[in-house]
Amino acid sequence: MLKLKLKKSIFAYKLKTKEMKKLLFVLLSLIFLFSDVRSDEGMWLLSLAGKNYEDLQKAGFKLSPEDIYSVNQASLKDAIVGLGSDRAPFRHFCSGGIISDKGLVITNHHCAYGMIQSHSSIENDYLKNGFWASNHDEELTNEGITASLLVRMEDVSEQILSELNYSMTEKNRNAKIKEISEIIVKEATENTNYDARVIDMFSNNQFFLFVHVIYKDVRIVGVPPSSLGKYGGDTDNWMWPRHTADFTLFRIYTAPDGSPAKYSKENIPLVPKHFMPVSAKGVVEGDFAMVMGFPGGTDRYMTSFALLETMEVVNTLRHNLRTVKLDVIREDMLKSDKVRIQYASKFARVANHWKYSLEQNKALRNLNTIDIKKDNERRFLEWVNENEERKTIFGDALNIIENVYKNRREVAIARMYLIEGLLSGPELPMFAFRSSALLTALKSKDKEKIDLAVAAARESAEAFYKDYNAETEKKVIVALFDYVYNNINHNYLPDIFSTIEKSFKGDFQAYANRMFDRSIFATQENFNAFLDKPNAKKLEQDLAYITGNSIINKHREITAVYSAFSEDLSRGERLFTDAWMQINSNNFLYPDANSTIRMTYGTVGGYEPRDGMVYDYYTTIDGVMEKEDPSSHEFYLPERFRELYYSKNFGDYLNEKGELVVNFISNNDITGGNSGSPVIDANGYYIGAAFDGNSEAMSGDIHFETELQKCINVDSRYILWVIDKYANAQNIMQELKIVR
Repeated sequence: MLKLKLKKSIFAYKLKTKEMKKLLFVLLSLIFLFSDVRSDEGMWLLSLAGKNYEDLQKAGFKLSPEDIYSVNQASLKDAIVGLGSDRAPFRHFCSGGIISDKGLVITNHHCAYGMIQSHSSIENDYLKNGFWASNHDEELTNEGITASLLVRMEDVSEQILSELNYSMTEKNRNAKIKEISEIIVKEATENTNYDARVIDMFSNNQFFLFVHVIYKDVRIVGVPPSSLGKYGGDTDNWMWPRHTADFTLFRIYTAPDGSPAKYSKENIPLVPKHFMPVSAKGVVEGDFAMVMGFPGGTDRYMTSFALLETMEVVNTLRHNLRTVKLDVIREDMLKSDKVRIQYASKFARVANHWKYSLEQNKALRNLNTIDIKKDNERRFLEWVNENEERKTIFGDALNIIENVYKNRREVAIARMYLIEGLLSGPELPMFAFRSSALLTALKSKDKEKIDLAVAAARESAEAFYKDYNAETEKKVIVALFDYVYNNINHNYLPDIFSTIEKSFKGDFQAYANRMFDRSIFATQENFNAFLDKPNAKKLEQDLAYITGNSIINKHREITAVYSAFSEDLSRGERLFTDAWMQINSNNFLYPDANSTIRMTYGTVGGYEPRDGMVYDYYTTIDGVMEKEDPSSHEFYLPERFRELYYSKNFGDYLNEKGELVVNFISNNDITGGNSGSPVIDANGYYIGAAFDGNSEAMSGDIHFETELQKCINVDSRYILWVIDKYANAQNIMQELKIVR
C-alpha cells in the first residue's frame, strides 16, 4: 500500500501511556494487515506522493516524485484530463490522458458514447461504423463538454480548521467553511484564467484547494465502432475476461493565445505542458502500473448502518426498477435502427448502474462486508470509551448515525421508488413539467417574456425529441407506473395515481393511451403546434404536465422529510471519521474519492476468483473471435475486423508469444470517474486505458478487497492496432510518439 502521511487532526490526542500505545499497535496491526507490503489499495492525492518515494521505487517506479506532481516543471499531472460539463466542470464523469503535443486525448469509448450518439443518424451511423477524422476540420464538436487540467493543489486545512470547534452546529460550521473557502478561491484565481474549489476530505475534517484550467472546446477525433468499443455489451460488463476496444480519441482546443475558449473556427489545438509517449512494448506479469485520473466517489469509511441502506434499499430497488425499464427499451431497440440510435446512450447509462447494483450486492454478501464494518465500529467504541473527553465529543456519533438510518428507512424506500420509477424512469412527464416556466410567462401576459419562454421551449424540444420515440415511452410509462403502484407504500404515491384509479379504474394502459392521444407533449409535431399558438389553460390541463407536476410535488414532499435528517447524519459521520483519523494518526489514510485527481499504483497480474478457477492477466484477439456470435448485437464483429484477423495482419503489435493482446488487468484501485484514466508504466509511458472493475470485487467502493479487486484495461498495443490497421488513420499515428 502506498503510504502517504496524513496530517494530524488539530484535535488529535497524544498517547500518554504505554498501555494505550500497546492497544493502538494491536488495533492498527489488525486494521492495516498486509498494508506494508501491498501497493494496490488507495486513491492518493498527488501533492503528497514524495512522502513515500521509497515505496514507489520498491514497486518499480523509475521516475522522481516531481515527475508525478510539480508546480514548477512539467509533470504527469499536466497530461491527466478530467472530462466534465460546463454546468459541472469539477464533477468529472470520466478521465483521460494527453498523448500528443497537439492536445490529443485518449479516454474510453463508453465515456464518449452519448456524444457519439448525438452525432449519429441513420445516414451517418457512427455508433455502428465508427468515426475517424482525417484532419482537424473533420473533428466533431461537443457543446458543453469540458476538459480540466490540474494547475496545483494545496492543503488548506489549517486555515479552515483553526476557525472551527466542536460546539458549532453543522449549519454554522458549514457557513464558516464556505466563508473561508471563498476567500481562498478568490486569492487563487484573481487575474487568472483558472477555476478553483476548496474541497473537503474525510467528511469535512480536512480541506484542499484545487486549481484547474478548464478547456471548453473538446472535439471527437477517432472512435472505433460500437461492435469493438462495446464488445460484449451488458453480458461482459464488470466481468473478466474481457475483449473490448473501449477507447475514444478527443482533441482539446484553445483560443489562439492558448487560453480556454468555447468553440470557434479560430481555435487551435492545445499545446500541453506534458504528454505521454505511447508504449508498444506491452506489459508482463508483475510490471509496475500507475493509474491517474479523477475517481468519482467511494465510501470506504461507511458505517454498517449506511451499508444496510445501500444494499437493501438503494441497490435492490435501483436494480429492480431499472430491470423494468431496460426490458422495454431493449425490445424496441432490437426492432428498429432508428430506436437503437435514439436510445443507445440512454440504455447504456441505465444498464451500467443496473448491473453495478446487482454485482455490488453479490460481492458485499460474499465478502461479508457488513461484519468488517461492525468490527471497525467495535474498535471505534473501544477507543472512545478509554477516555472521558473522547466520550464527551465522540460518544454519541454511532447512535446518531444508527438513529438516522432507522428513522428515515421508510421514506428512503419511497424516495427510491420515486427517483428510479417516476422521475428518471419515464421521460415525458419531466419534460412536460419543465414547461412550468412557459406557463408562468403565459400567465403574466408579458409578450417579451412569452417570446423568450417559447424560444427556450423550442430549443429544449429539439434536443428532447431527437432521442425520443412515443411508442417506446408509452410502454415505459405503463410498465413503471404499474410496478411502482404495486410495490410502494401508497401513502407516498403522487396524486396522479388517485386520478388513474378514479378516471381510468387503475388501468395504466388506458391512462397512457389517453395521454399520448391528447397531450401536446406526446409528439414533437404536437408540441411545435402548441408553441405556434401557446395557451396557458391548455398547458395547465395537459395530462402529461399534470403528471409531471404531481410527481415533482410528491418528490419535494418526500425529499423535505428525507433531508431533515441530513444535519444529524453529517455530524455523526464527521465525528466518526474524525475519531477514525485520530485512531490512525500515526499511520496512513487516504480520503474517499470525490472527483478530485488521484493516483494509485500496483502491478499487472491475474487472480483466483473462486476455488478451482485461475484467471490470466491478459486476453488476446483470439478470444475476441472465440466469443463472436453474428446473431448477437453484443458479440457481432465487422467484416473488416474478420479480414484482418484471418489474414494475420497484426503489424508489429504482437507480444513475445506472437499474440495480439487486447485487455489486461492490474490491482490498481479505481472507481467510477476513473473510466478512461491512463495506465502508466514505470517510465511514465502510456500502456493502456482503464475502463472497468471486476464483479467479484464490486464491494470495492465500500471496502477494498485486496486479493480480488482488479482494474481492467485496454492494452495500448490493441489501441494502436485498431488505429493503424483497422482504421488506417495514419494522420493520427503520425502525431503519436510511440516507444518500443
